[in-house]
Amino acid sequence: MKRAVGATLLSLCPLTAGPAFAHDTWLTPDHWFVSAGTVVTLDMTSGMAFPSLDHPIDADRVDRALCRLAGKTSEIGQGRKKDRSLQFTVSPEGVGTATLWVDLRPKLIELKPEDVKEYLDEVDAAEAIRKGWEGAGEQRRWREIYTKHSKTFARVGDTSDRSWAEPTMMALEFVPETDPTRLRVGDELLVRVMKNGATLPGFSVGIVHAGDPHGILRKTDADGRVGVHLDVAGPWLLRGTELRKSSTSEAEWESDFTTLTIEVRPR
Repeated sequence: MKRAVGATLLSLCPLTAGPAFAHDTWLTPDHWFVSAGTVVTLDMTSGMAFPSLDHPIDADRVDRALCRLAGKTSEIGQGRKKDRSLQFTVSPEGVGTATLWVDLRPKLIELKPEDVKEYLDEVDAAEAIRKGWEGAGEQRRWREIYTKHSKTFARVGDTSDRSWAEPTMMALEFVPETDPTRLRVGDELLVRVMKNGATLPGFSVGIVHAGDPHGILRKTDADGRVGVHLDVAGPWLLRGTELRKSSTSEAEWESDFTTLTIEVRPR
């Protein structure tokens, strides 16, 4: 769903920051596998050391927070700001794969020119973006409207539900082609990257597991797919940033950041 951002941004003062603003923002459940009727607590946080909770998200930044289970999509409800995360609670009714996602509202930020290259390296920006910045001249500015999207899953009961393979229609998302709730060490996770419902080829995907401060990068193929070999048990994070020229007068650039978290169990 494409959202108008002008009215939202007119009331915001631009933040001035270094590349640290590219911190990942992710969503994780306290339990990845639950029985029907069990309350699931979700933590949404931003940081540089996945999966540690770090900086909480302000509740008023949330555009929508949703849960899809057994063919029904419902709102998760108001998040509660804690010391290191924004917490949501969900009480899934019935059995199936709970797809859980949060979209944040667009936000305006301005980077110092000397910080832009490091930021572009962090998000593995396309060559056209880099050339566009380098050719902008001495008076160039980096004002960016960015929007963040986070997604995860929880399996409710013993189920063969395949709704995990259906897009949520976030502006940018990872859509699994392998059941994300049945992954074990040694498995291969296959995902598609989708932008507004269409696959995104040649897109850089960052892959991080618990205890790995750096991760690796993979590019999606011509069909927007990428495979991930899961060689470590525990939580994993997939991340990506789609950066483009702005279509508004408030900024020179726009972007969508997206993350997906999964749990890998021992073999």
